[in-house]
Amino acid sequence: MTYRAMFAYAWDLAEDLPGITAELKDLGLDTITFAGAYHAGKFLRPHGKGGKVYFPEDGTAHFRADPARYGAIKPRVSKLAAERDVLDEICKAGEMAANAWLVLMHNSRLGMLHPDATVQNAFGDRYVYNLCPSSPAARAYAVALCKDVSERYPVRGLSLETPGFLPYVHGYHHEFALVKPNRWLNNNLGLCFCEHCVRGAEAAGIDASRLKAQVAADVESYLASDFDIADDMAEAFWLSDTRSGGDLARYLDFRCEVVTSLVGEIRQAVRDDATVAIIPSVARPTGGAWYEGSDLKALAGAAGIVEACFYEPGVERIRADVWDVRRRIGDAGKLRGVLRPAFPDLQSREAVVGAVAALAAAGVDEIGFYNYGHVRQSGLDWIRAAPA
Repeated sequence: MTYRAMFAYAWDLAEDLPGITAELKDLGLDTITFAGAYHAGKFLRPHGKGGKVYFPEDGTAHFRADPARYGAIKPRVSKLAAERDVLDEICKAGEMAANAWLVLMHNSRLGMLHPDATVQNAFGDRYVYNLCPSSPAARAYAVALCKDVSERYPVRGLSLETPGFLPYVHGYHHEFALVKPNRWLNNNLGLCFCEHCVRGAEAAGIDASRLKAQVAADVESYLASDFDIADDMAEAFWLSDTRSGGDLARYLDFRCEVVTSLVGEIRQAVRDDATVAIIPSVARPTGGAWYEGSDLKALAGAAGIVEACFYEPGVERIRADVWDVRRRIGDAGKLRGVLRPAFPDLQSREAVVGAVAALAAAGVDEIGFYNYGHVRQSGLDWIRAAPA
């Protein structure tokens, strides 16, 4: 089967699933990539019928998850899914293939319920929005979630988002600071030193306890100072630390091994005929995924598919990004692309057509568009004009 997909939420599809399905087919699409597990948000819906601004339930499953399949961390089924199983309706209609899009480690609801399974910085502060992929309980939840949806529904595959360590800055509710941000500070604050990470790293021969103390001392020293670090200096400081510190470089490699092994466990647990694609990063460009524990080549090998978000404001940047991702993956697995036919990325018919053509020229023939509920009608119309 081909994969020319529209990412979509249950609350948007529930307004008129037959009508939206017909519209998507008219755009030349064959797959609905359905948000089966998602986080909170405040979403503007340009063509929403039941209101224009929507607040989804935080950290819920939008399919009928079976709690008996899970361990200590269990998903909470959304009110909408309890009332109406939209994913089941897509599958039974058979008009378009169903692909389940699951947000894994970014879940504030579950993080608040299970803080011991979340990321912990060098000072001991817990980041409840990020379940830690080193935590056995969090790993078991992620594996069970993927296995559950792939066995209970005849989905063609899974698209898995946030399999690893989120950056420190990630738009958390009322995220605020009166200290000028910079890459060096943010990246040090984003490092996880929970007991699971420290124990795993030390078993791999890394002095994680010493690194944790050093990171805490460095950040403490900077926060106690009366100066800011310019962007170019912060970049140089961070790159120097990753190359000359020894422990930090190996710790970052260890994080990649943690995420890759989790993805490997998921691939083994999911039914054989279902594809597994990894959305590797929230970073732009995609090459920055390594900070989150996403080794692009290793993930391609473990899952089979990397589904990279080419969220760039112009075709030339997309061409450069896909070139970089392609060379990193090599022949380890398949590459898909995701595009946004809307602000702040592709803001014209010509841009969408050019971006799709650029991906095709790079050998990327499977494409998803993000996101039905967010995109204006004009953006949807531009998809129709893009070469198949």
